[in-house]
Amino acid sequence: MRSRSWHFWALVVLLLAGGAVVNLWEHVGEAHVERRSLKDFPSQLGAWRQRGADEKFDAETERVLRADDYLSRDFRRETDGLVSNFYVGYYATQRNGATYHSPLNCLPGSGWVMSEPGLIRITPADGGAPFEANRYIIESGGQRNLLVYWYQGRGRTVASEYWGKVYTVLDSVSRRRSDGSMVRVVVPVGKSEDEALRTAAELASLAAPQLPSFVPN
Repeated sequence: MRSRSWHFWALVVLLLAGGAVVNLWEHVGEAHVERRSLKDFPSQLGAWRQRGADEKFDAETERVLRADDYLSRDFRRETDGLVSNFYVGYYATQRNGATYHSPLNCLPGSGWVMSEPGLIRITPADGGAPFEANRYIIESGGQRNLLVYWYQGRGRTVASEYWGKVYTVLDSVSRRRSDGSMVRVVVPVGKSEDEALRTAAELASLAAPQLPSFVPN
């Protein structure tokens, strides 16, 4: 009986302490982290060079997106002229309800059909730790592309939106940080899906080492 009583009061104390920490963090607010604006993201990544100006979304899209900073840029590979799109949406805090939008929700709503889900392993070009990203074939109006995306922030890189949210909650409490981003690469499917997959992995691996300056660890 005494053992049960001890466990009960230990749980009460733990819950009260946890609540106090959460309330303190809410009062103190989000920790400030230094970062560079995504407009300064490198215009060349290996054999890939920026093609044209960065895309600026319309006001309605930006209102729905609610990103604090974003980059949507086409890169052209000098060796064969292939053009691929690179996107990063960054959120300085996710405590106010603003958060990255999963392509699983956004793309079907825009008329894209998603198929062939899977995971791809990305190895950063600088020798950093490999990570997993999502991959899908997306089709609309005769276009057939390969989509690769992942969630990144606070030193974490994950494919799972679920684990991305879990880590956001944990880091919000332990580090006073909920900043994060969704990173996306889209390449056209030409001769084969395998070739498109290698192309997407190449661009992602070159971009990955650059991201921490813009999406802080």
